[in-house]
Amino acid sequence: MSTAALTAGNFWRMTKGKILEGVFAVNKPSGISSAQVVRELQNTFQPSKCFQPYLSAAKSDLGREKPNQRKRRRDKNPKVKIGHGGTLDPLATGVLIAGIGSGTKSLQDFLLCTKEYETVVLFGTATDTYDRVGKALKRAPFEHVTREKVEEALGQFRGKFMQLPPLFSALKMDGKPLYEYAREGKPIPRKIERRQVEVVNMELLEWMEGGTHSHQAPTEDAGYAEINVANQLWEQEKAVPGTSSASMETEAKPAEEKKRKASEEADDLVSERPASKQQKTTTEEDAIMSGGLAPLAAEPSSSAPQSSDEPTFTINKIDSNKDVTNYDAPPRTTTNKTPDSSQPPACRIRMTVTSGFYVRSLAHDLGVAVNSAALMAELKRTRQGEFEVGKNVLEWEELKKGEEVWGPQVEHFLDDWVAKKNRGERGVREESVGEEREMRSQVKAEKVEEKVVEQAIEEKVESEKTDEVKGEEVAIKA
Repeated sequence: MSTAALTAGNFWRMTKGKILEGVFAVNKPSGISSAQVVRELQNTFQPSKCFQPYLSAAKSDLGREKPNQRKRRRDKNPKVKIGHGGTLDPLATGVLIAGIGSGTKSLQDFLLCTKEYETVVLFGTATDTYDRVGKALKRAPFEHVTREKVEEALGQFRGKFMQLPPLFSALKMDGKPLYEYAREGKPIPRKIERRQVEVVNMELLEWMEGGTHSHQAPTEDAGYAEINVANQLWEQEKAVPGTSSASMETEAKPAEEKKRKASEEADDLVSERPASKQQKTTTEEDAIMSGGLAPLAAEPSSSAPQSSDEPTFTINKIDSNKDVTNYDAPPRTTTNKTPDSSQPPACRIRMTVTSGFYVRSLAHDLGVAVNSAALMAELKRTRQGEFEVGKNVLEWEELKKGEEVWGPQVEHFLDDWVAKKNRGERGVREESVGEEREMRSQVKAEKVEEKVVEQAIEEKVESEKTDEVKGEEVAIKA
């Protein structure tokens, strides 16, 4: 149902007393985290007329709580309960599934469904985060990388295979972040284990020669600590990106100088910082969702050049302090129609994957597979489960247009999901009833067959007895 149809003439009216609950999806923009999306949704829905019946019911439920339960409750006022079903990190865009009220109980199901992504892979540079917001660890030759070589290399990433997670993706070893090993000058105690993932299908949508696209690698180079940790991991897993004369591997230095440099530069690592008490409650699934990107820094690096042509995203955090975080997109060169062999090529790939897959790792490993280096420049989740951008996903901009615009759409999406869920449950019940009837019929048939067999055995025994008696009588007469 279109927005125009739902809001034509502003005649849409919310069904009186209707409690909105269920699951829907929103098209997340770049520059904000999944948690910020949830807070923005809650901030939008809380004062709306649509969700007043929900809040009234929630308040009534609170009134029935026992006194000791009410005392333990931090927030005495009910809020619209919202959660999401699969993290998308700040740089990524696309489908973010949200559950409202009782719909939050179904969010776990969406963590296991298939997802479709479109990503842009840029060759020639490897970063600590495997994407364009990290620091450059290594530069590698890219002149030999062609569409044909990339197409051939993609073959090894289709189907089921063992994937190595990104270097800095909330990974810990023995409860300790990897960057701490680098800071202390200690080797990683053991290998980071690969895990099985599956790519259902994958295709190269677009090949972009150098100079014909606007994607750029980061200009900030990583320090000794980051390179040391990366080399340890890559050498263990034989995933070292191709080297070149521009390689940034640090030359041999006195041990004391290395240790001092590691201590000074490890603070700048783009990795998980030690979690606060509140952060420690975050589940591991939230920390390392498939296709995730590295967290964006709170402030852009002052050393990175800025482009006046690029848009700036302003994010209003939904909290009491009303903090504002600015995200400035990294600089990009003006697109040139003429190929330039001195600039790195890029490609756009579409894939359907199962849970636990890292798109960043695919970009990095693809660079290694073609004897170069690569990073992920863009990421968009176009589908997750039944939700697909452009079909049944709420556009983010609609939330800013007022309740008369987003209200009918949210109601329609939630009603649609509830109806499908009920049909599914009814189908399961009917299937269960059908199976039970079939089982009963089978048992009945088996009993009838048993009775027939028993009767046949009895008749056979009786016949044998009769024959035996007749035989004895003939013997006596003889």
